[in-house]
Parts: sequence; C-alpha cells; structure tokens
Amino acid sequence: MRVNIFGMGYVGCVTAACLARAGHQILGVDVSQEKVDMINAGVSPVVEPGLTELLAEVVGARRLSATTSPRDAVASSALSLICVGTPGRVNGQLDLGAIERVGRAIGEALQARSEIHTVVLRSTVLPGVTEKVLCETSRRRRSPSWDATTPKLPGCSGHSTPAWTPRSCTPG
Repeated sequence: MRVNIFGMGYVGCVTAACLARAGHQILGVDVSQEKVDMINAGVSPVVEPGLTELLAEVVGARRLSATTSPRDAVASSALSLICVGTPGRVNGQLDLGAIERVGRAIGEALQARSEIHTVVLRSTVLPGVTEKVLCETSRRRRSPSWDATTPKLPGCSGHSTPAWTPRSCTPG
C-alpha cells in the first residue's frame, strides 16, 4: 500500500520505517528540509536504537523516501497518517496548530484527486479534535465540486475518510 506520513518526528519516523519494513511504499512529509534530507540519506532524525540501521535498509530498498511537499504525498497515496506534535501550551491546552496546517495542506491537495483518500490522525489529541479541527480545516480547503452527500463522520464529507487511533480511551 502507498502511505504517506505527515510529521517525521519520533512517532512518524518510527512508524514510517516499520511500515516500510513490512513492505509498504512510504513517503514521509515534514516541513523541515533537514529531516527530509536525513531520512533520504537513511539517517534517523531522532534517537531510537536500531532506527538508523532500519532506515538505511528501507531507504536502500526504495520503500521509504521523504519530501516537504504535501501535494506530492497526497497525490501518490491512498492513506495519510498525521503524526505531528501537539505540545502543551503554558495554559495547559494542546497546541493544535500543526494539525490545522496539515489538515489545510491535505484539503488543498485533495482538490486534485477524485479518489477517496483516508486520513488517520495519530497525534495525541482530546476527543472531538478530529471532527472540530481536522475535518473542518480540510473541508474548508476542498474543491467546490467535492461531493458532500456521503458524510463519513460529522463535519467530514466527500473524498476524505477520517479515522483516528486513540492510545487509550476511558468510557464512562
């Protein structure tokens, strides 16, 4: 499967390397040209035992590469994993700016697509962020011809199918 991963920090880089080792074709996306260059050279931008060796292997096998272009990534894949940071602010709230920027970039890139594209939010967020932030942000960037008749989740529609992977969820 062709997958792109937004955010080549710890979570994104490890996920990219492991999915590439499993045989998937991975394109990492990051705003840092330095991280992109390191990954394309098979060098880890984060400290994790064994990751540089694994990156060298999967980059050498041409199953993993990186870019700074969200448009190129979305155009060439069926699935986007968002693994960007959500650092805490001084007031204790999460900074969702990176998720909003990635959502806008994916929404803009989807304008050139007619196929369904799945977006998985893997970043640490509170309940409701997928619908209230990610879906709304990407929806505002969709093309005028986007088919909004088959919503996948509240606030999301058309050619984007959102999903999320909560690390833990306490029902109640």
